[in-house]
Amino acid sequence: MTDKVPVIYVISDALGETAEFVSRAAAAQFNGIKTKIRRVPYVQDETHIDDILEEAAEEQAILVYTLVLTHLRQYIERRAREKNLTTIDILSPVIVALSNKTGLQPVNTPNITHRLDEQYFRKVEAVEFAVKYDDGKDPRGALYADVVLIGVSRTSKTPLSMYLAHKGLKTANIPLVPEVTPPRELFVIEPKKIFGLVLSPEKLNQIRSERLKTLGLGESADYAKLNRIIEELSYADRIMKKLGCMIIDTTTRAVEETASIILQKHFKKE
Repeated sequence: MTDKVPVIYVISDALGETAEFVSRAAAAQFNGIKTKIRRVPYVQDETHIDDILEEAAEEQAILVYTLVLTHLRQYIERRAREKNLTTIDILSPVIVALSNKTGLQPVNTPNITHRLDEQYFRKVEAVEFAVKYDDGKDPRGALYADVVLIGVSRTSKTPLSMYLAHKGLKTANIPLVPEVTPPRELFVIEPKKIFGLVLSPEKLNQIRSERLKTLGLGESADYAKLNRIIEELSYADRIMKKLGCMIIDTTTRAVEETASIILQKHFKKE
């Protein structure tokens, strides 16, 4: 048994968390032995590898790496042999096995798992945003939103907001009511991120009548009366035209179809 503390260099084209976890798990199998682990993340080229191996050679370190790009894996193996250093390639055996099993070729994209994580957290953040700024709870949300939906009651603003949020877009929605002055935030943001939702009076009458039934209320309420609906839609149309925003008729469109129009418009402007 040697008294020299073994050194492991964890080398990765991403954060190196996977390789470090495996290294620590392996080291834990040797009771009473201290191990030094030096993590080197975001290795992108051969020059960086040369610098790492110069240091590693001085300590006769073990090299544990997760490198996606084939030419970097080949390079580190060749240079390590020249310096008589031990290497452990964590990713390659799994990638090769999966490729052989599926018949597919790997994309060979470094740091892809963290990109996926970023997409996931962006989606979660967008959903939380949609909940916070739903139904005009806080009009200030319009200032920070990717998309702002406006329209009278029951024009699918909330379900559309949640659908867009699951696509990663921070979406606020604000109801338009004749008796309520539209929030000033609508008039200071770019019109191209505002989308006005409208329905035919007949369709909206049907939807609102059904809504009243589910609430156990009579259909005689002004909310579902056709003349009231026409008044609201006329008011909303004036506001939308004043804002200069895109108006989408959702009478015959599913939420997914309306969302597709908004997504195309949003990413086109970028």
